[in-house]
Order: sequence, then C-alpha cells, then structure tokens
Amino acid sequence: MLKDKDIAQIEKKGITREGIEKNIAAFKSGFPPVELVRPARAGDGIEHLDDKEIEKLTHVFDRARKKMEVIKFVPASGAASRMFKDVFAWKEKLKEGMEPDKLLEEDEAAAMFFGKMKDFAFWDDLALVMDKEDLDADHLLERKDFLPLLDFLLSDHGLDYGSLPKGLLTFHKYGHDSRTPVEEHLVEGVHYAGDENGKVRIHFTVSPEHKEKFIGLLKKVQPEYERNNQATFDVSYSVQKPSTDTLAVDLNNEPFREKDGSLLFRPGGHGALIENLNDLDGDLVFIKNIDNVVPDRLKTPTFVYKKVIGGLLFDLQQEAFKWLVQLEKGPLNPQAYREALEFAASRLNLDLEAFDQDPVKGSPQLQALLNRPIRVCGMVKNEGEPGGGPFWVKEPKTGKVSLQIVESSQINLEDPGQDKIFRASTHFNPVDLVCGIKDYKGKKFDLRQFIDPQTGFISKKSKDGRDLKALELPGLWNGAMAYWNTIFVEVPLSTFNPVKTVNDLLRPEHQ
Repeated sequence: MLKDKDIAQIEKKGITREGIEKNIAAFKSGFPPVELVRPARAGDGIEHLDDKEIEKLTHVFDRARKKMEVIKFVPASGAASRMFKDVFAWKEKLKEGMEPDKLLEEDEAAAMFFGKMKDFAFWDDLALVMDKEDLDADHLLERKDFLPLLDFLLSDHGLDYGSLPKGLLTFHKYGHDSRTPVEEHLVEGVHYAGDENGKVRIHFTVSPEHKEKFIGLLKKVQPEYERNNQATFDVSYSVQKPSTDTLAVDLNNEPFREKDGSLLFRPGGHGALIENLNDLDGDLVFIKNIDNVVPDRLKTPTFVYKKVIGGLLFDLQQEAFKWLVQLEKGPLNPQAYREALEFAASRLNLDLEAFDQDPVKGSPQLQALLNRPIRVCGMVKNEGEPGGGPFWVKEPKTGKVSLQIVESSQINLEDPGQDKIFRASTHFNPVDLVCGIKDYKGKKFDLRQFIDPQTGFISKKSKDGRDLKALELPGLWNGAMAYWNTIFVEVPLSTFNPVKTVNDLLRPEHQ
C-alpha cells in the first residue's frame, strides 16, 4: 500500500502511479523468455559486403553526410569500478598481509599487471601524483611495495580510478602525450560525424556526479583537438532521467523500503537511454560504447565501417521514403506493390509471409511497417565475448519473425532447443549502430512507441543485508528497439576493442 509520502516521492521523480503499478505487476508476472527461431548468420540476416560494395557505400555516406545532421551518441556513465575489480581484490589481500611474491605467483593477472605496470598509459600520471607526496613510484614498483601504488591509483587522494567513469581514464599513450576515451571519440567523430563545415556533433550520456569532470576535461583539451583536426566540436551531455528509475521490491513483491521508510528506486539500466536518444534532433545517430576505442594507428577500419553502415542506412532509408511518398497517395498498383514488398522483405528483413497480396488491403499495412525508425547494426564474428547476439526471433503476439539483438538472460537456456540455437550463434553484438530517427517527412519519431515492454530483466540484489528484486528496462539495443526496422552487417573484429578489465589496456590494440 502506497502512503502519501510515497506518492510525493514518486511524483518528485516524474514517475506516474500507473508506472509504479506496472513495475510491481512486472515483478509478479515476470518477463516471458524470448523465442529464438534461429541465429542470424552471414547470408541469413547478416549482410556480408564485398570490397566493391564497401567502396560504394563509403562514397554514398560521404556525399550524404554533407546534407544531413549526424550525431555521435556515446553512453559514458559507466563507472570503472568493474574494470578494477581484480585490483581492489589484490589491494585487500596485500593489506591482509599476503606477500607480494605469493600474490604474483598465485595470480596470473596480478603478475601481468605489476610486471607491465609501466606500460599503462596512466603510469606517468600515477608517478606524477605520487611524486607530489614525495613518493617514488619507480622505486616502490622495483621493490614490490605495491600497496602505495594501488592506493594512489584507486583512491581520491591519487588518480581516483576506482570511482571515476571509464571515459575519464587515461587509455592510450602518444609519445609524451596521452588520451582518454573521451578524446579518442572526439578524433573518431571528425572522420564520420562532421559536416561539410567541419562541425562535429557528439553527445555523451553521463552520471550527474561526473558531469562537471567531463565538462572540465573537454574545456581543457577541446581547443587543441579543434586546431589539430580543423574541426569544431559541438559537445552535449545528458543524464539518465529520474523518471526512468524503477522501484525495487522485496522477495514478496512488496515495495522495498529504506531504513527511513522511503521507497528504494534503482537506475533502469541502459534501456533508460532511449529517452536520451529520443531527445536528440538529428538525421543519423551513431551509437558506440565509451570503452571501444583504439589509438590512431588502428582507427582506419573503424572509420571505413562507420561510413559503410551509415551509407547502407541512407540508401535503405531513401528507398523506404520513396515508397512511403507513393503509399501516402493511396494503394500502389499491383506491379509497384510487388516491388515494394520485395524491398521490405529482402532489404529490411520484414516478415511478409502472411501479408495480404491485395494492394488495396495491404498498402496501409505496408505503409505502417515502412514508416518506422531504422537501424543498421555492425556484427562481429563471435570470439567468446559475453553479451548479446543477432537472432531471428518470433514475436509472441503476432507470430511474425524479426531480427533482434538478444542477451542470454532473455533466453530460457534450460530449454534444449533454445540452448542449441543460442550456442549455434556465429556473431556477436559489439554495440556498433547507426540509427535513422526521422520519418520520410523529416519529423522525429517518438522512439518510445517502438519499445517492447515485455523484454525487461529482473535480477536479485541486496541492500543493507536484505534481499531485493531489481527491474531493468528493455535494453537500449534490445527490446527498446524491438519494433525498429533492423539490418545486420558483418564488420571486422578489428573494430571491436573494449576495455572490460584494466589488463585489457596491455593488449597490443591499446599499446
């Protein structure tokens, strides 16, 4: 039962009472698992482009972006705490008295970290901040006095890498200089998000507590990047809206209350960012995670394939717009109707098996299907990375089959048939998307109308020693885009270089 003070708390967040009731109902009913039909593969849901097509699409994009508003959208609110999970554990073991030699002997990751610590791009920053406290980082490392090094690396009296977001960490070294992921995204943006006047629009989603640090970094470095790249950066920020937070419940599906009796709300996950994306006003929006960046010497494949997926989206969008203009005038003639159906099925992967073959009856339905947001998603061959993959999925209400990016947590892996399909997947989602968010009249879609609300996640957490259930909204590139027109394209593995653990920065791709 909600109390008056609960209602006040809910309204302050911008959440409706109906929204809370839907939250609680979702906890009680759960979410149905996604029904996989088959994995999407090259030639069956994933386009494999040859060199000639790649060259053509890059030219298409280079011409198109001169007359389009392109935005680079970078989710950048994630803290680096998970990236340093092992480092925190090593610090605790050393504090408890474990001998450094024993730690290095027992833990291969620790041996790599400390053995190559000077190879990290952040080493010079660490040595400098310790030098201000009259501590010699080189000497400490040499004599295996690791605790002070870890303390200054992780804590706020040093670099504070244990709590900063990944976007603000030093990732790559360039001679005497270095770059954070934020800076790498600026350089990337010049090559595919700039217009003919050199204006590059980049939007970062950040956490409220770190927004000023992002602004401070950009204020410091932006003028130099503009000079070096003959560009003007239009950088904007947004935070996850409080209205997208979800109510936590106890194991009896009753609202979970804090010690002071107030309701506990939790962030709704990256699916909440559909609201931030919805607020942008652009023709094409590229989406890429903050930590998937490489030094300049390895950027060329990224530039090429961003243009490829952007050019493909533009081509498909123009074809869809052509048919939508005709459909607005009334039913198509039989020949045109057959051509439009062929385009929708073969190029946009729409399931038209049970579609009405009569142009008079079918044209309005086709119009509704074509007039949707469109996304082209790069897919890499699966090398064992965790996360979502591309599948053909059966929609529960209509029985139609559509292309979706699906996470393992959405699948009933206890079902042998579903597990078999999941394991047969050949590709992985690296979060490499370009989105068309305007209709054929140039009007922005309301992206919230294309979410499948039945694709959320429920997980078990704890707070103050008490168990609770948390609700995540449909993922940004999962259920939040379920009713978009979707195209998957194979892109090379070299475009996917995420940093999940600190030791990933020691890989050749980041050195």
